Amino acid sequence: MHEETIGDRILYKNNQIIAYNKPAGLPVQSDKTGDQNLLNIVKAFAKKSIDVVHRIDRPASGVVLFAKTSGALAALNLQFQERTIQKTYLAVVKNKPLKDADTLTHFLLKNEKQNRSVAYDKEIAHSKKATLNYKLIASSDNYHLLEIDLLSGRHHQIRAQLNAIGSPIKGDVKYGFRRGNPDRSIHLHAWKVSFKHPVSGELETVVAPIPDESLWQFFVKEAKLETKA
Repeated sequence: MHEETIGDRILYKNNQIIAYNKPAGLPVQSDKTGDQNLLNIVKAFAKKSIDVVHRIDRPASGVVLFAKTSGALAALNLQFQERTIQKTYLAVVKNKPLKDADTLTHFLLKNEKQNRSVAYDKEIAHSKKATLNYKLIASSDNYHLLEIDLLSGRHHQIRAQLNAIGSPIKGDVKYGFRRGNPDRSIHLHAWKVSFKHPVSGELETVVAPIPDESLWQFFVKEAKLETKA
């Protein structure tokens, strides 16, 4: 059986950008645990200094973009600020939302001590507006698969907003799910990122293969999910 290498998880690379399929449980950057992190792994692969363009939560999986030049970093940061980068996630929930498709808008307040965000229906002091679109794309006997387009990039946004509507993500005990997954992952996957190439200006879409886990793979078949660009 083929033993996975760093290169196997590279989804896209050129002189400006590297996209990597992060496994659940690996932090994007160093944190208080001191555990190995994705930035150092990708730096070793690239053999040069690189910068993180955006982050996804440690227990989630999926595509993360890195910039290999200061110009690429500035161009991609601008696209994030202007919200022209499209980020699509997949989330597995136990409780089916009341609507099969909806736009959720909340105001998130981050608790630094607990590293947790609370979603409020109305704006409160120091809160930040968070918006996403979701649609139900498949169901099993016990779980439901949501496709989510993230319209803002707030701390733990998808996790907090789905919990706020009574549909916490499978395994996400921090945000209302009753039981953790054995590997401490959560069923949240950063599936696709679309951006304009910093030099050519052409639209590029990177797709991260779905985790090789039984429930995820059931939904790959059930929803006929795209697993590569």
